[in-house]
Amino acid sequence: MFTGIVEGTGTVRERTETADGLRLRIGVEGFEDLHHGQSISVSGVCLTVEKYDADAGDWFEVFLASETVAKTYLGGVEAGDPVNVERAMPADGRFDGHVVQGHVDTVAEVTGIERVGEDWRFTFAIPEGHADYLVDKGSVTLDGISLTVAEKREEEFDVAIIPTTYDLTTLSEKSVGDPVHLEVDVIAKYVENMVDGY
Repeated sequence: MFTGIVEGTGTVRERTETADGLRLRIGVEGFEDLHHGQSISVSGVCLTVEKYDADAGDWFEVFLASETVAKTYLGGVEAGDPVNVERAMPADGRFDGHVVQGHVDTVAEVTGIERVGEDWRFTFAIPEGHADYLVDKGSVTLDGISLTVAEKREEEFDVAIIPTTYDLTTLSEKSVGDPVHLEVDVIAKYVENMVDGY
């Protein structure tokens, strides 16, 4: 489980396509505690560390199965592209964001970016079939970042981005038309499942 409090950005160093999917080597800083089998969020996608730099902790490798490649935009990343990274939350860690599983629901599109004073306002298209899971002032995960829906409309929703989030994550690299991984609040899914049929 993750919190959506991104630790920083990594950089794709290598991509290797295989018959079964895609392998990525990602460069990071300050990840000395990497180990085989560790869960790590890469732009919101929960992946498993297969190999890593045991000396400096400045890179790790993950494998994306064909389903992950098909459901996310990670299949299109190239060497040099930045990605958000977050290690799984330790059991005794602080819970500063919200419950983030790293199970991406769909890909949304950036439809607007506006500077508002020191902050930023990002607008995203609501993918078909996902409007019911988004509510004003509710939690949403975009590229692994725990955010709050500032305003929801019929076909779009906005989030407010503070300077720290903008500078620390890949949002500063995004442009209108770019994709983002969308994970809705899992609590909404449980509620839907419980009341289904009533």
